[in-house]
Amino acid sequence: MLLRHTPITNYERKGLTINPAKTCQPVGAMYAALGLHGCLPHSHGSQGCCSYHRSALTRHFKEPVMAATSSFSEGSSVFGGSSNLVSAIETIFTVYDPDIIAVHTTCLSETIGDDMTQIISKAKEEGKVPDGKSVIYCNTPSYVGTHITGYSNQLSAFVKFFSTATPRKKNVVNLIAGWMEPADMRELKRLAALMEARIILFPDMSGVLDGPMTGKFQMYPAGGTTLQDITATGDSKFTIGLGAYSTEDACVKLENKCRVRFEVTEIPIGLKATDRFIVSLSRHANVPVPDAITEERGRLVDLIADNSKYFYGKRVALFGDPDTLIPLTEFLLTLDMRPVYIITGTPGKHFDESMEEMLSERIPEAKYKSGERADMFQLHQWIKQEPVDLLIGNTYGKYIARDENIPFIRLGFPVIDRPGNNYFPFVGYVGATNIAHRILDKILDHLDSNCPEEKVELQM
Repeated sequence: MLLRHTPITNYERKGLTINPAKTCQPVGAMYAALGLHGCLPHSHGSQGCCSYHRSALTRHFKEPVMAATSSFSEGSSVFGGSSNLVSAIETIFTVYDPDIIAVHTTCLSETIGDDMTQIISKAKEEGKVPDGKSVIYCNTPSYVGTHITGYSNQLSAFVKFFSTATPRKKNVVNLIAGWMEPADMRELKRLAALMEARIILFPDMSGVLDGPMTGKFQMYPAGGTTLQDITATGDSKFTIGLGAYSTEDACVKLENKCRVRFEVTEIPIGLKATDRFIVSLSRHANVPVPDAITEERGRLVDLIADNSKYFYGKRVALFGDPDTLIPLTEFLLTLDMRPVYIITGTPGKHFDESMEEMLSERIPEAKYKSGERADMFQLHQWIKQEPVDLLIGNTYGKYIARDENIPFIRLGFPVIDRPGNNYFPFVGYVGATNIAHRILDKILDHLDSNCPEEKVELQM
């Protein structure tokens, strides 16, 4: 395979990315828009862009992803896509009847410089937007940032266009979900229900991209945050953002617009991050933590204690989104594992600062990198220089795992060669138990498969 020719020696690269650990902004915007009930994402650009974004999501979730496109031609690429978008808005409302159209831009429309505010205003003036319907937009040029940036920009657009404050605040806590699976969002709602905390979760992909087979096609599944709820976020007493890269901008915008105070914490992956989330929700919703959740935590701790000898000292390489990698790295440290190589294609100081704080003393040999030059080629070079016992990341890590004979856990986006990631949570104590169980399975399976015949044990 080609990756077997990856050189061990590092060469300085200033203008070249090889196998990037990211994808483009519109994928994130499209995913976030699907978490709003009755919303149809719209890609303002060429058909090819929209097809790629839809296929990236469809291959991961194994669910049909609906989205529209402005279908730029050569003419619109030169003269702008205003007429395409106005016509598209009219057609979409006439044929597909969504409650909301969430427009996101692409490289092409951003390079041309299409004025989204002016175009959408023109569509409204010409009567293309029916009463009671909405058209919102966010700017997502693919040549800047990553899919996490696009996801964040779409969440900020929700707040900009919908969140509304009235004189009376309600005893409700907003949970702004970072990039996570539908099962994770379902788990957050389950934990809040156990605590009897009143929340508004947005976006919410549960029931949208993990819906049941009913035998009937639904253009707009029953799940997703309702327009009524997203509007009411301006009257909530507090906001908890889960994942700084995905949610902080939306939290800030909501505070500035509606005076809703906020706290940004990590996605609750692992023991400590879940502890912080549960404590934060308990404090701001003014509710106690029930015994049922304490028992879930106890079962996780018991699993860790019972199997500590398998976790201890194992070297781990991981790659993916920063909002996932930060709490996941912390969880690996909780398991007494050694996360030695961490790569994310999303730029930002928060990732580097978090890694420095967690790893500088406990794992001084650890290497981590973020941004455009932080790619899987670099990760492979590090692994070749000094091997690891486990690799964690999306499907694109399978080639490195195969070449280097490393146990591989598929976690993150996209996972396109294994089904079911959208059905099993990775957040909360239950999610942490799932991750720990996966780690044990992979390590012990690898040991069974690679040890000499005389070393095969019935009980490990």
